Amino acid sequence: MYFSSRDLFHRSPFGAVAADVPVHFKLRLPRSFGCSAAELAVGCAGGEDSGGAFSGMFWCGEQDGEEFWECHYTPAVPDSYRYCFRLTTAAGVRWLSKTGDGSADMVEREDAVRRWVLTVYDPAFTTPDWLAGGIIYQIFPDRFAASGKPKTGVPIDRRLREDWGGQPQWQPDARGRIRNDDYFGGDLAGIAQRLDRLAELGITALYLNPIFEAHSNHRYDTADYEKIDPLLGDETDFRNLCEKAAALGIRVILDGVFSHTGADSKYFNRERRYQDPGAYHSPSSPYATWYHFNRWPGSYTGWWGFDTLPEVDEMAEGYQRYMLGEDGIVRQWLRAGASGWRLDVADELPDGFLDPLRTAVKAEKPGAVIIGEVWEDAATKTSYGHPRRYLLGGQLDSVMNYPFRDAVLDFLTDGGSAGFFDGIFEILEHYPTQVIRLLMNLLGTHDTERALTVLGGEYAAGRGRKWQSEQKMTPEQRQRGLRRMKLAAALQYCLPGVPSVYYGDEAGAEGYRDPFNRGCYPWGKEDAGLLDWYRKLGQLRHSCPALREGKFSRVNAPEGVVAFLRMDKNPEKSSALLCAVNREEGEHTLVLPPEWHGRSADLGDGWVEEDVLHIPGEGCVIMHNS
Repeated sequence: MYFSSRDLFHRSPFGAVAADVPVHFKLRLPRSFGCSAAELAVGCAGGEDSGGAFSGMFWCGEQDGEEFWECHYTPAVPDSYRYCFRLTTAAGVRWLSKTGDGSADMVEREDAVRRWVLTVYDPAFTTPDWLAGGIIYQIFPDRFAASGKPKTGVPIDRRLREDWGGQPQWQPDARGRIRNDDYFGGDLAGIAQRLDRLAELGITALYLNPIFEAHSNHRYDTADYEKIDPLLGDETDFRNLCEKAAALGIRVILDGVFSHTGADSKYFNRERRYQDPGAYHSPSSPYATWYHFNRWPGSYTGWWGFDTLPEVDEMAEGYQRYMLGEDGIVRQWLRAGASGWRLDVADELPDGFLDPLRTAVKAEKPGAVIIGEVWEDAATKTSYGHPRRYLLGGQLDSVMNYPFRDAVLDFLTDGGSAGFFDGIFEILEHYPTQVIRLLMNLLGTHDTERALTVLGGEYAAGRGRKWQSEQKMTPEQRQRGLRRMKLAAALQYCLPGVPSVYYGDEAGAEGYRDPFNRGCYPWGKEDAGLLDWYRKLGQLRHSCPALREGKFSRVNAPEGVVAFLRMDKNPEKSSALLCAVNREEGEHTLVLPPEWHGRSADLGDGWVEEDVLHIPGEGCVIMHNS
């Protein structure tokens, strides 16, 4: 091995570092290469196609036919750096290039080089403590719980359904449009009534999909940021929910949809629902500068081409004042009781909006959390034509962790343990520890298939809504999905970060993509075994300090088994956890590390005999010492 960014012999410290912290690099090369010079090539992400600045490495000894070259590099400015190594050998100039597991290959041409990532963040970067070690519960408000409380001011064009648990409307209307205009009546008061049940699961934070007035059941087409949607209640209901939740140790995170509004809104008002004309009908509207008109009024930029979702100019002075000012929307709802914001399509929000947003949030409530929706590796994400700086200390506290979701679900369906760990370590290597402890580790959301369906059902393979609407798992598929769901949840709860449970996943809800993944919570029809498993995992989260922000390391195990350790980062504490998951049908065994000898399994369906851990087919074991 010439080099591995995940081996402390070769690179120390591991992972992201604060600016002005020296990083030690060390190469191990065969003497037969005849290397006469080794250099570290470092550049910022924007200069990935160039070698960057070269730092000479020092020859530092040889042993058993190998020689070692090393250097220290101290990055002075927060940024996302890219690095590789240039060697002068007896055969000419060669480059060390990154492989999928963080190790190095040797290549002859610079244009064939894949560079490693070194994330350098602001030394003053901190993230809220209260979310670390907790559990998030995501709720699609119309579909979780209905209080039956009378509502006022509900628009007459909404279709109110009385068949709780019925299949969501998916067929287009006579004009071929998907209207999302059927409502089951879930509301904020209904959530408040179920808080005791959520507390039993160990939930410490609620993430609510949009709750502001809008004219679709998903409410991502905001009509009025200043008002709670009348079907959900009013501001009093919201404040009451936050107060009752806080009494149980639960905080509320809101969904911030700031890249677009609804066309049917008081700001755009294409449908003339509101008294003031709005940007669509009046160039003198106070909201006219918020939008991109190609030719007023009929030609404007819609989010992803949807004319029902006109894009806003987040850099418009009036828009920023309305959203981020001292009396703006972001601060208004923090004052009303929210403890943070999840930012919808954060990668479509420019730096010039994210920077002042963080300033506004932290000025209003320093402990509030900011979580961005970024589907890829947020440390290497590029949008608006340049690398993003979400995680460098001036914008987000954390992100929705889709890469972990991919690693877990891929492993349990058709992947291997090597691919699983590559996916996990890639994120752990790139993200600051302050971010990692708050990672929103999800298995499903309102934008993805239900995890149970992925794990047990037939692969959708791009098939449309009609096919999806007709699918229901066979009893055999459902049992397979439930077995795998327990394994997925075990991994989700034990990996670094904060597990985020999509409402109903813990109860055995199934369904393909929107709108079938947005069905009603199955009150009274939950899968009791799965629900009890989630309760036990919740108790584990709160009884094992190592899960708050403990170190993560791989344990050698047979192919088809994922095993890892979590160790409290404070060496004076003894909290530790071992998790082992077997995705195959047959039993596997694992020789326990010496420090786990003499212990028995705490959770799962495995057992220990003579310091050997037995993991049954499609089973798991969790051991912890707190």
